[in-house]
Amino acid sequence: MTQHEKQNVSPKDSGYIRRFTRVIEYIYAHLDEDPDLATLAEVAALSPWHWHRVWQSAYGESIVATVKRLRLHRAAADLAYTDMPLGVVADRAGYGSLEAFSRSFKQSYGQAPSAYRRAKSNHQVQPAHGGAPLPNPKGAKLMHDVEIKSLPAEKLAFLRHKGPYMQIGQAFEKLVGVLVGRNLIGQAQSTKALFFSDPTRVPEDELESVAGVGVAEDFPVEAPLEAMETRGGDYAVLHYKGPYANMKLAYDWLYGEWLTQSGREPADAPCMEIYLNNPRDTAPADLLTDICLPLKPAA
Repeated sequence: MTQHEKQNVSPKDSGYIRRFTRVIEYIYAHLDEDPDLATLAEVAALSPWHWHRVWQSAYGESIVATVKRLRLHRAAADLAYTDMPLGVVADRAGYGSLEAFSRSFKQSYGQAPSAYRRAKSNHQVQPAHGGAPLPNPKGAKLMHDVEIKSLPAEKLAFLRHKGPYMQIGQAFEKLVGVLVGRNLIGQAQSTKALFFSDPTRVPEDELESVAGVGVAEDFPVEAPLEAMETRGGDYAVLHYKGPYANMKLAYDWLYGEWLTQSGREPADAPCMEIYLNNPRDTAPADLLTDICLPLKPAA
């Protein structure tokens, strides 16, 4: 979480939580439209003179930057997982020309869109600032940094998400709004997601996950927040660097290469992602995530 997010926007459970939630839902539902500050002020039910200052103080970025970031995240997924023409991807991202989209995408992701797609098709997506490529899940060398770690159980305050895992960011945006609205953002100790469904057999719109923050035992958990304890025990922790849109390849490698050669078995518990930096102030190519696969105790 950034220091910008640690602003005391309002006392506990004032209307700001609901206002933030409405704006976030509106942005996601109208991502193809240019953000209109007057309309968003209306959605937030706040004065058009002041609402954007409240948003920026709470979230640490302007609404224009938020929309740009979310559109580029979607564009990266379009490039990685569809055959959508580059011009259509650029248009969906809100750019009037392929050249402008390419410049912006390369600035954020470290590669031109065509190179990014080509690397994905070869299963060799290179981080923009060095590091090992993501290997072909079938028959590639062990090229990821994986270590077996014993992680402690931790209290998690969370919001539920149902739908594509690529859209869990919406739940995190709402979570930040709740924490800021209650002046609790400074008590978040870590940022984590748990994924309860197998995306290879569960339809995308039925996938279940949670977006949460690690908190102390005395942290106040009230609706819409829920609380749970993460599993303590052994995990295979893959240290991943790069855009969230590319993580599927890392998962494929972790399951298809590392696990099958490790001599270990997965435990009956969900995978967990631990986010080590913040997409609001970090380039996608520099995002750091620990992908944690739960393991049964060693034989």
